[in-house]
Amino acid sequence: MIDIKITEQKLDITECLAIAHDLGSGGIANFIGTVRNKTKDKPVVRLEYECYLSMAIKEIRKIADKAILQFSVRNIVVHHRTGVLFPGEEAVIIVVSDGHRDAVFDACRYIIDTIKQTVPIWKKEIFEDGEEWVSAHP
Repeated sequence: MIDIKITEQKLDITECLAIAHDLGSGGIANFIGTVRNKTKDKPVVRLEYECYLSMAIKEIRKIADKAILQFSVRNIVVHHRTGVLFPGEEAVIIVVSDGHRDAVFDACRYIIDTIKQTVPIWKKEIFEDGEEWVSAHP
């Protein structure tokens, strides 16, 4: 099972865990990416996430499909925020469940690393003295 959501609404780890849960999975791993309050010793006021929605969903689905094949995991949940986020808020939640812990940890890492490299989601960091686009993909 794969569940993907890109939204401007706050993310809910309890919801993500419930979606990924099944009685055949004994291991659940998750990654929660949150907004930091500093980057390179500069205070972060907020982040602004933008994405090419249809392509981002399609690319995340490809990543999840590959993770299921490569790591033989059962369930993958990927929820990502867009819009304005403030320090402490969740930007991305990834939950992977299966019967084996190594597989869920490895799949979780693969998913977040590949999302950051290939998915058309762009992040602008807003500082007190300016702003900077980061994680922009061609």
